[in-house]
Amino acid sequence: MADNGAGGTVTERVELGERSYDVVVGHGAVAALPGMLPASARRVAIVTQRGVPLDVAPIVAAGRSVSVHVIGDGEAHKSLATIEALSRDFARAGITRNDVIVGVGGGMVTDVAGFAAASWHRGTAVVHVATTLVGMVDAAIGGKTGVNIAEGKNLVGAFWQPRGVVCDLDALATLPEREVRCGNGEMAKYHFLTGDDLLAMDSASRIARCVRIKADIVGADERESGRRALLNYGHTLAHALETTTDHDLAHGEAVAIGLMYAARLARVLGRIDDARVARHHDVIVDHYGLSVQLPSGASHDELVAVMGRDKKALDGLTFVLDGPRGVEVVSDVPHDAVTLALAAM
Repeated sequence: MADNGAGGTVTERVELGERSYDVVVGHGAVAALPGMLPASARRVAIVTQRGVPLDVAPIVAAGRSVSVHVIGDGEAHKSLATIEALSRDFARAGITRNDVIVGVGGGMVTDVAGFAAASWHRGTAVVHVATTLVGMVDAAIGGKTGVNIAEGKNLVGAFWQPRGVVCDLDALATLPEREVRCGNGEMAKYHFLTGDDLLAMDSASRIARCVRIKADIVGADERESGRRALLNYGHTLAHALETTTDHDLAHGEAVAIGLMYAARLARVLGRIDDARVARHHDVIVDHYGLSVQLPSGASHDELVAVMGRDKKALDGLTFVLDGPRGVEVVSDVPHDAVTLALAAM
């Protein structure tokens, strides 16, 4: 971690050899954006949504042509249709492989902008400016991009690393309460991935620490062949809940439920004790104030079927679970244990 002094920003490095990049975190971090753009770029395509609190067009405009491409709100717009619409917009704007796409917004924006960049001319540079807590601690970092289809969340996508990521904490000042809950749900998982006492840190330090944890994991396992799957802690049930409720549950809200479920499943399997389950409840519910109740009317059979299609499912039902060696991927989890843990929710 490098302390950049002015503006109170810090820089965390994602180490990926020639494709390494910086994540700048702090108030006023957007000032680092121009230095992340490739020198070859003569055009900048900004992908964003209405209501995003940062206007980066004046910041990136020096000597460049700038076009702004506004995508729809909500998971229904995280789709292949949106990728096609953006691609046609890029064509009309004259975006070439030597130019750059800048995603400005939350996790949905960076996922969509990253996938569009990976696809446009088979790979165009992308920089992310995260304006939500989910984006800052998770979605904008690591190069996982994708969109949803009816059969599941993020099933179509690509690994495409950004050239840099900006996490300007000033953007959080206007974050709606539900977006704060979403970010807290995603942040809660980091409490269980390391031995760090994140509760002892102030908000800015906690965000920077989450960025560092993710950067280290991505640097060690870019393509999710091993350790990176740990970042999906709580996400197996979460993605199933999002799919089966037609995204009435926001991502971080679903992750909070998924984390508590993962703890209960680990308890059913004898991997952790009651005290560790209680620790999950303390962090998720008592500290972050998140709900861990399954939605009313949720079909256990439907949830199990969707969880079986999870991207990391290699051998039967697969989950990321806590245990005596910490959080790890556990394959071929018995169906009876899965349903028993759901009943306990």
